[in-house]
Amino acid sequence: MKITQIQHSRISEIDFSNLLFGRVFSDHMFVCDFKEGKWINPEILPYGPIRMFPATQVIHYGQSIFEGMKAFKNNQGDILFFRRGDNLNRLNKSAVRLSIPKIDEAIFMNGLDKLLQLDSNWCRPEEGYSLYIRPFIFASA
Repeated sequence: MKITQIQHSRISEIDFSNLLFGRVFSDHMFVCDFKEGKWINPEILPYGPIRMFPATQVIHYGQSIFEGMKAFKNNQGDILFFRRGDNLNRLNKSAVRLSIPKIDEAIFMNGLDKLLQLDSNWCRPEEGYSLYIRPFIFASA
């Protein structure tokens, strides 16, 4: 998997005691393409805009799905996920409904693990904190 790390983290600029939902994002994102019948090119990139053509199907036909999941850090500093397998199953169930190819479990879990290893400092160990992760898939061709 190709990983492109950021040069400077924004984490020091974040007031974790005053987080607004959907306004603060970690440093990286995991992306993957579906071509010729399989998921390919798994990659972790610096967080940023997603380029898409004006004819992208998600814009015209609404073919998009998302899930929400949480990661927590325990007292030993390990990152724990809340039912990530269930989240993947719901994501894939929605994909089938919208005629979007299901994402392979190995690609999803490996990408999630590597992303959270890279951005582990965004997952706070203090009581009451979690890192909200929003996997999504959209039709682009």
